Amino acid sequence: MRSLLLTASLLLFLSLGASAQGDAIAYLQNGSKLYASKNYKEAFESFNRAIETDPTFAQAYFMRGNAKKGFDDLHGAMKDFNKALELNGNLADAYHMRGSLKFELQDYYGAIADFTRAIAINPSHQEAYYARGMAKQQIEAYEDAINDCSKLIEINPKNIDAYFLRGILRLEHGQTEAGCLDLSKAGELGDIKAYEVIREKCNQKCFVREAY
Repeated sequence: MRSLLLTASLLLFLSLGASAQGDAIAYLQNGSKLYASKNYKEAFESFNRAIETDPTFAQAYFMRGNAKKGFDDLHGAMKDFNKALELNGNLADAYHMRGSLKFELQDYYGAIADFTRAIAINPSHQEAYYARGMAKQQIEAYEDAINDCSKLIEINPKNIDAYFLRGILRLEHGQTEAGCLDLSKAGELGDIKAYEVIREKCNQKCFVREAY
């Protein structure tokens, strides 16, 4: 009899747990839709409900951090990204977004470390390669930044931003022809502003006075 009671209690506990988890996922999905439409405050409330329902839900902390970042609560966003990673250290996107936040706060070395962790978890994380390249540009590690752009282009040969950034980096690093060709490729793929840089940086003419 005692065994039957214990079994019934366990089944009830599991069913309640499954129900709570389902509710938390539903709140997360609703919040994600609101976040995608830039309704950050409403998204924040939905993510709050997900966390209240399941305080161990790492993805909900991550998304709430994104919502907080959306309405400029940078300190709150950092805390939520930290909590998400404490609960699940394999969230590549959480490392990427925490790195982006550090970049915004001009903590470039800290940002690079987070982008590197995101890439270690997901070696095809395009946004992390691009962001790490931008952070390396800020510390004037041009060759390393160029390598990140090249890796990103290897992953996605049609990544316009990677060609544009690599072009700028090569120009800054003194590789004028290669940089101008990258900008030309970015323009070919649809980035019209690349041609503005080409006109400014790649079409310098030398005027020679005629000999009389």
